[in-house]
Amino acid sequence: MNKFFILVLIFIAFSCQKEARKKVAPPIPAPLPVILVEGKSVFIDSVLLKPYGGKILKEFYLATGFKSVWQSKKDRRIILEQLINSGEEGLNLANYAVKKLQHYEKKYDSLNDNERAKYDILLTHKLQKYISHLSTGRYNQRDFYKNWDLKKDTIDINRTIAILLKTDSLKYKMEQLKPNHIVYKSLKKALKIINTFPDSTFSPIEIATKIVLNDTNPSIIDIKKRLIYWKDMKPKDSLSAIYDSDMNEAMKKFQIRHGLAADGVVGTGTIAALNFSKNHRKQQILTNLERWKWFPKEMGKEYLIVNIPDYKLTLVKNNDTIRTHKVIVGRDKRPTPVLSSRLSNVILNPTWTVPPTILKEDVIPAISRNRSYLAQTNIIVYDANGNEVSANNWKLSNAKRYRYVQSPGTFNSLGMVKFSFPNPFSIYLHDTNHRDFFGKQKRSLSSGCVRVQNPLELAEYLLGDETNWNIEKITEILESRKTNHIKIQKEVDIHILYWTAWSENNSLIFRDDIYNLDAVLNKKL
Repeated sequence: MNKFFILVLIFIAFSCQKEARKKVAPPIPAPLPVILVEGKSVFIDSVLLKPYGGKILKEFYLATGFKSVWQSKKDRRIILEQLINSGEEGLNLANYAVKKLQHYEKKYDSLNDNERAKYDILLTHKLQKYISHLSTGRYNQRDFYKNWDLKKDTIDINRTIAILLKTDSLKYKMEQLKPNHIVYKSLKKALKIINTFPDSTFSPIEIATKIVLNDTNPSIIDIKKRLIYWKDMKPKDSLSAIYDSDMNEAMKKFQIRHGLAADGVVGTGTIAALNFSKNHRKQQILTNLERWKWFPKEMGKEYLIVNIPDYKLTLVKNNDTIRTHKVIVGRDKRPTPVLSSRLSNVILNPTWTVPPTILKEDVIPAISRNRSYLAQTNIIVYDANGNEVSANNWKLSNAKRYRYVQSPGTFNSLGMVKFSFPNPFSIYLHDTNHRDFFGKQKRSLSSGCVRVQNPLELAEYLLGDETNWNIEKITEILESRKTNHIKIQKEVDIHILYWTAWSENNSLIFRDDIYNLDAVLNKKL
């Protein structure tokens, strides 16, 4: 009897659990947008939607009651114009069936209801695709890059089209969908500029030694032709093989545009830049236009933006540049990640806890060779219980289980100042104990963090308190060698990004693809 009673209880309990599971409601789908149909519409047979696949198109016409929406000739023409000009945004015209849409539009008055339905569907489908490509790019950023922590932009495409259908200024609203950052606009300008250059296939220029002012070299004529092609040098009736003053000035212009040392010396870096063709540079611009569609649409009212290949940090407030700083970024084997975050603290006299990669590849091998490395670098070793481990008691077998902390001071790898912000890569901005590196032209030299020139000036600005945190007060704390964490009170976002092309004052600007990110995306584009 007792066994029977227990079985009944188990059955009831199990039934209750099943009932409880049944009561878990599925996620509520987003409501369909309200799409008001104006003008004389035609019926959209759902069979006509099947060849396109996907649910977005079907949901759109479900919201219209399966009625056509593009009755307005003006609206159709505006959308067609946007699709025709999609190349200006770095998009591929072939993705939007423009010729077929134009064919329908040309014959619109003579189309029967079935043909008008097909036209309406095709126009909607291509508009959906265009909005998606324009807003979030053609490809998923995470399919290409692993050191990447940008939140993917999302857009409700059908809701966006519903808004477009309601507006009296469709063209203006369509323009608002485009990325609006000044760099994106400069890339669009760069695309226009590169398209003005004649098509040309360059034969590679080769040199055995560096070429300097007043040298004579058979390659100089080809170099001058290349400078004339890129409009850094004015055309001449005849060209000599002598490196004259006109070529020297033109060469310096070219070097500035390519982020090279503007010394006029023609070395391997300058020759490599000269050997890029128009087609390659155009593809570079298109690649950067695609990548900028992945970047945050809203950077914030006040933000820091780092362009990794340009080795430059810019502070922007209300769309105005407030200050710029040279930076040192990660080398190719330890690249600086692309990310967006918000600054949280300024740390004066920071300690440095050695991260795993540097520990494994640099510090442990150095200690193994010479125990005095710890004293030379002011690194203190702690065991799992927080006890200090002397150099004599350090054991290679336990090396990865220790914690290694470098004391504050001018010798510290982080320098005197650190700027922290939440991110999954444990990177930050900081000062450096190798300030001479800022004199180098190519500064991909760090282990991933971003080293900033003149960090005290940046710290004073970010703390924004002339009474308590002026440069004198900051210097006083630095001299004490005591670690001090100061919360940044104002909201300042930080965007560490990657772009290798843009335009300034109607000139094309290029930078080396130091992490090979352009090349990876180029293959897909």
